[in-house]
Amino acid sequence: MAEQSLNLRNNQEVLALFGKHDQHLRKIGEALGVAVVSRGEEIKVSGEEAAVGRAMRLFDDLLIVIRSGAPLRKDDVDYALRALQDPRLIQLRQVYEERIEVPSKRRFVIPRTPGQKAYIDAMRAHDIVFGIGPAGTGKTFLGMAMAVENLTKGEVSRIILTRPAVEAGERLGYLPGALEEKINPYLRPIYDALYEMMEIDMVQRYLDRGIIEVAPLAFMRGRTLNDSFIVLDEAQNTTTEQMKMFLTRIGFDSKAVITGDVTQIDLPADKPSGLIQAQGLLAAVPGIQFALFSGQDVVRHELVQAIIRAYEQGNHQPG
Repeated sequence: MAEQSLNLRNNQEVLALFGKHDQHLRKIGEALGVAVVSRGEEIKVSGEEAAVGRAMRLFDDLLIVIRSGAPLRKDDVDYALRALQDPRLIQLRQVYEERIEVPSKRRFVIPRTPGQKAYIDAMRAHDIVFGIGPAGTGKTFLGMAMAVENLTKGEVSRIILTRPAVEAGERLGYLPGALEEKINPYLRPIYDALYEMMEIDMVQRYLDRGIIEVAPLAFMRGRTLNDSFIVLDEAQNTTTEQMKMFLTRIGFDSKAVITGDVTQIDLPADKPSGLIQAQGLLAAVPGIQFALFSGQDVVRHELVQAIIRAYEQGNHQPG
């Protein structure tokens, strides 16, 4: 049997590390087979020597998250435990070194999986990046966070957020209301993510001044987008012509992120997806990077991963 101690800086660190009703502490103790006892700001870990060593490394990683100013979530603890067992996974502290700074109360956005870290690395190293994978993998969220960071650091002068106005087979012309009323439902997810990156008054001010533009993909035709960070969301619903049109809009000193899920295409059956074609045509082009996500990169409710796996295995076929 072995025992080691860890001294925390203050009570706030104790509360963050332990979790609500000590849920983090209990999970760690059960997963690693160690006993964890706290006395004030001191933690004592006892058990087999190897298990105690793993627990201490885990606590060190979790404290890096806490001391970075981020809330320690259940997902962080789960990921850190998996990383101890699976050498293919990056350590939690490395994940937090890749954080994206945003001017909101959350202060920064972090990658939570190796796939997300690779995506962030790609966006920092390349001017055009495709993020392709299932829902819940953070493709659009991280792309928009990177756009906001680039804007606030002065690396671009504006952000353009766009998506094709095609969903579930509906066409804008058949929807009631004026053009703006028809378009808004398609763009709402983009606004929702944007408000998590920046304070509401800042978003509105930038929208009013044209520093941030949110518009359907059709509005990009005929333009040259210089000194911009452009995010094309739901790109699986672009046609071949639309994708080519979008990619040829990118001007000097601009970066573009194109995101999509090729398993959720809403185009008519006779219309091939521009995203799938682009993946085949552009994969070998220097300066363009494809980041591919899997169900392991889903950071929504844990059941979402199970749902995605079921569909990938063909379990959606009626029996």
